[in-house]
Parts: sequence; structure tokens; C-alpha cells
Amino acid sequence: MKKIIVLSSLFLTIIMQAQDRKQPKSGPSPSINIKKPETFSLPNGLKVLVVENHKLPRVSFSLTIDNAPYAEGNKKGIDELTGSLIGNGSTKTSKDAFNEEIDFLGADINFFSSGASANGLSKYSGRILELMAEGALSPNFTQKEFDKDKEKLIEGLKTQEKNVSVVAGRVENVLAYGKNHPSGEYLSEETINNVSLADVINNYKTYFVPEHAYLVIVGDVKTKEVKKMVEKLFSPWLKATAPRLTYSNPSNVQYTQINFVDMPNAVQSEISLINTVNLKMSDADFFPVILANQVYGGDFNSYLNMNLREKHGWTYGARSSIGFDKNMYSKFKANAQVRNAVTDSSVIQSLKELNKIRTEKVTDEMLNSVKAGYIGRFVMQVEKPATVARYALNIETESLPADFYENYIKNINAVTPDDIMRVANKYFLADNIRIVVTGKGSEVIAGLEKLKIPMFYFDKFGNPTEKPAMKKTIPAGVTVKTIVDNYVKAIGGDKAVKAVKSVAYIGSTKIPQAPMPLSYNSKTDSKGRMMVELSMEGMGSIMKQVVNGNTAYMMQQGQKKVMEGDDLKKMRENAILFNETLLSTKTGVIATGIEPINGSDAYTVVDGSTTFYFDVKSGLKTAEAITEEKGGQKTTRVTNFNDYRDVKGVKFPFNTIMNVGFELDIKMSDVKVNEGVSDADFL
Repeated sequence: MKKIIVLSSLFLTIIMQAQDRKQPKSGPSPSINIKKPETFSLPNGLKVLVVENHKLPRVSFSLTIDNAPYAEGNKKGIDELTGSLIGNGSTKTSKDAFNEEIDFLGADINFFSSGASANGLSKYSGRILELMAEGALSPNFTQKEFDKDKEKLIEGLKTQEKNVSVVAGRVENVLAYGKNHPSGEYLSEETINNVSLADVINNYKTYFVPEHAYLVIVGDVKTKEVKKMVEKLFSPWLKATAPRLTYSNPSNVQYTQINFVDMPNAVQSEISLINTVNLKMSDADFFPVILANQVYGGDFNSYLNMNLREKHGWTYGARSSIGFDKNMYSKFKANAQVRNAVTDSSVIQSLKELNKIRTEKVTDEMLNSVKAGYIGRFVMQVEKPATVARYALNIETESLPADFYENYIKNINAVTPDDIMRVANKYFLADNIRIVVTGKGSEVIAGLEKLKIPMFYFDKFGNPTEKPAMKKTIPAGVTVKTIVDNYVKAIGGDKAVKAVKSVAYIGSTKIPQAPMPLSYNSKTDSKGRMMVELSMEGMGSIMKQVVNGNTAYMMQQGQKKVMEGDDLKKMRENAILFNETLLSTKTGVIATGIEPINGSDAYTVVDGSTTFYFDVKSGLKTAEAITEEKGGQKTTRVTNFNDYRDVKGVKFPFNTIMNVGFELDIKMSDVKVNEGVSDADFL
């Protein structure tokens, strides 16, 4: 069967080029001037902050309801569904008419479970605010839209279940906070199905209330005029206060430990060092802590990134972050995605750099560089309306002094190396840190065990579990030939396979930030010819690869590259129908064992840098992994094959998922055998 995996090299190259950028050095810090808002309140509790800015004929509105976080229990999903349903028109205006008017005004209006936002031309400011208020205060909750959004939410969950980063994040929060904490609970199909339309309506009535609500208006408006509009539109909002629940503070682990989550489909390990912290913006430690985080892992030139990425080349980027929350504990986290072979080494080096910032004073040069970069980013953001709105809101909600942002740069510059070491010891724990590793247990557990750090195992939902089974020995009598023979039998038998002279795949996929789906088209024949193309409506071909016998080329954005050497050899190997059948005839191919992958045991057959996975029970090929070295870094790319269907007596996968830094999920709408392929396809 043809290797669709050939596409992933292109995406990997694009990703590496995008990530291989060094942070420019910041110049001297200019002075800043943040205009103070004019404020007024309505009797129902809504507080309004207006910042006039007449430089551009635009205005932005931001409505924020500052409720305390709350847990949803076995109905987790109410808040998400409430947010998605608000703004689907209103009780006064249909959804279509509502959206059409927004488009006509050239405005952008968004709604959330805790507020709304809007922006557009100031000449339409009155109508834009009116539409935002109408959508927020008079939502039209219908069973039809509820069912649609509920199904969409569940489908989104299903697509994430094999995503290592998503699973890692979920488990980290469960372990750090507990499942009954607002920061630790997670969505599941079961909890979403427990939610009814009545729950959403009740949630809206309970929490979408004006007490602790703030409306920030920034732009080309006059306060007197906008005040009249606000009073007219928001005075009918009934006065009410949302419940403010309290939760016990989470505890960090008694001793440093590794918490391992087995993901047999993982091509690399997700490593996170985490501990909870109690930090608020109003704390005296706030500025030293954010700079300490920049030194350790928040900056490109940080200890962590310079070690794991620049020195060792184990990752495309290592980062750390620290949260702050006035209501409850937040989290310090250092994170990196690394190759399986260096998982244990990456843990050691991450701990080494953590110990460094706690025991050695940061150099003046390093600290000054971090300060310059941080101040530069602060100054660049300060003129943006969204930033001005956020700063004005923070002053109100975080109990900050009125001159907090005027003194921001001064407070950053006042941080000393002694401050960095002090807060690192207070907030970055070394003896009580949880090291969460999510990866392929069969390849990384043995190395982690050698670290002599206590190790515990958890499933994909944070439940304690047994140590995962490692690679099993292949039973006597099972060889590469028997595995291949079973595969041929599983897809239709030798006679049916040999009758296939050409195969054409037609499908579609999506990539992040793409405006629309991509069309996928590939063709292969028995003469060693292949064509693979991705295209987008309105843009034509984005990428095309062609193999025609002894020649091959790749076309990207109108640029043609003729393939030579190893690249040509690899492409020619891909241009073979059912190339898996050749494994039993090649020298050096070995069956290495049985591994769990995608929930089932599979025989692993290794051919050089490529590993094939054949399901023990069905005989079908379920995955294929290729290890390559680019820029001194080894990467393993896994392609999963699912949804096998019969086409003229032979089974083909109608779903292919490639890991190329993100999941490229290709769904076939049609697979044609012995038709739809001509010589012209390979020119």
C-alpha cells in the first residue's frame, strides 16, 4: 500500500523554519503614557471605564464579568456550551439577520460565558454597542443550536484523545489541583451528555449578572455621549450577584517524583515540571517572579531553552511559565517536547537548570538582557486598544494601585539578582516538584527508572494505574514473512492484491490557521509512478510531488525542485503499490517484538529507519514510523491508518493521521481501484 506519509517531510520543514528564529535584542526603553479612564457606574452594579483615543476612527468594547471560578462536577461543559450559545442572534433578532448586520458594519463581535467584546468603526459605535448588548443580555437559547454545539464539542474531544499535548495538559491539572477543583476538572463525553438546555439557561441566569461586571470602552468616542448609550442599553440588566464558592488550596507533592502517562502513539515525550503557587499581581514578589521565570525558561535565551534546544538539540523549544490568580492557587510549569531517546537526559538537565537559578546568582548581563526584552514587549503592546482595556480592567479587578502601569518599567528595572534567587527558591520548588512525563512507555520508562527518582503511573485521565506493559517478545514461528502474509490475507488476499494496477485517493484535511480545508489527491500505479497533491480552493496547488520511474520532483508555491540522491531514492520507494509486501523479500528487515499502539498490540517490523506496525489480531497495518535527522536533530514521524474499507475486493484505509508537529487528519471521500489514473497524472 502506498505511503501517504511522504507528505509529512514538507510540513516538518515548514515547522522547523518557523521555529528556528532567535529573539531580537530590545532597544532602549521609551517613556510611556497610559491614559486614565473616566469611570461611572450603573445602579445594577455595572462599572464602566471609558478611555478616549481619537487617533483612529475606531472603537472597542469589552464586557467582563469578574466571577470567581467554580467547578461544574458531573456536568462539566455547561460553561463552554453557555459561551457558545450566547450570540446566536437574540430574542429580538434571528441568528442570520444578527450576523448579517455585523458583517455589513464591518464589525467584530464575540460572546463568552463571562462577557463579550466588539470593535469597529467609531461612526457605527452606537449600533455596534447595541448589537453587543442585545446578544449578551437577550440571548436566544434554542434546542436546535444547543444540540448542534453539544455535538461539535464532543467531536472536538474525540479528535484530541490521541494528542499527546492535550492529554499531558489534562493529567497535569488533575494531579496538581484534583478533579473536584475548577482548575483540575476536565471535559468528557459523559459530562457533556449530562448537560441539558435547562442547565445552560440556569447557568446564564446565575452567573451572567452585572455585579462585578465591567464595561471597558476605548477609542474614538466621547464619554458624555457613550454614557447615555450605556445607560439606555444596560440599565435593564437586572441587579444580581453570582455565588462565590471557595475551594481548598492544592498541596504540592511531599517529594520530587516522576508521574508517567503512557501514550503508545507518542513520537516524542512531553515533559513538564510543575508545582502550584500562590501569587497575585498585587504581591510585592510579582515583578521578581515574572523575571525569574524569564531567566529560567520564559525567554528565548533562558537557561532551559539554551540547554535543551541550543546546546543539546533535543527540542524545538523549551519554555516555562508561572500563573497568578487573585482567587486561587495557580501553577509554575516548565515544559518541553523531546525525542524518546533523550527523555531521561532532558529531565536531568531541566532539574539542573532549576537548581542553577536557585543556587547561583544570575549575571547582570543576563538579567539586563531579560529586562530589556520584557520591557520592549511591554512598550510595543501599550498603545493597542485591547491592551489599554486590559490594563484598565486589571487596575479595578486585581486591587492594583492607580499608577501600577506607569511604574511598571521602574519596578522591572528594580529587580536584582538577589531578588531572582530569593523568589526562585520560594516559587520554583526543587524538592517538591512533580515531573509529569507523557510518552511511549516501551521506549522511555527504562531510561527514567535509571534516574532513581520515585516513579508513579497514571492513565490519560489522571487515575493511578499499573506500570504499562513493555515490548513483548514475538511468539515462536512468527516471522516477517508470516506477518506480511497475514497482512495480505487481511486486506483481500494475494490474488486480489495482484489484480490492483492503480489506486487513486481523493480526500480532504485541515491545517491550523488555514482559512478553509485542503483537498488531498494521490495516485499510484504498478509502473512505479506516484503523484501526491494538496490544493486549496481559490489558491490552486499548494504542494505537489511526482515520481515518474527514475525521475521525481516536488513543486511548492510555483517552485519546482528536481529530486536527487537519497531524496529521489525515498520517493521512488514510496511509489510502489502495497510496498509492505516487499518486506519479506528484503535483507536486514527484522520483526523486533510486540508493542501497544492505539489501544491494540501490534507486531513491529523494522526496515532501516522505518518501523511498520501490524495489528496482532486483524493483521492490518495500523501505523508506520520514520526516523529522520534534520539540522542535527532526530525526529520520528508516525502515520496512523484507520477506517479500512473494501474497494473491489481489497481493503484500503479511508483515514490517515500524520503527526507533523500537529495532527494532519486526512479523510478519504473516495478510493478508486484500476480507474481514474492516466499517464498525464505523472508529467
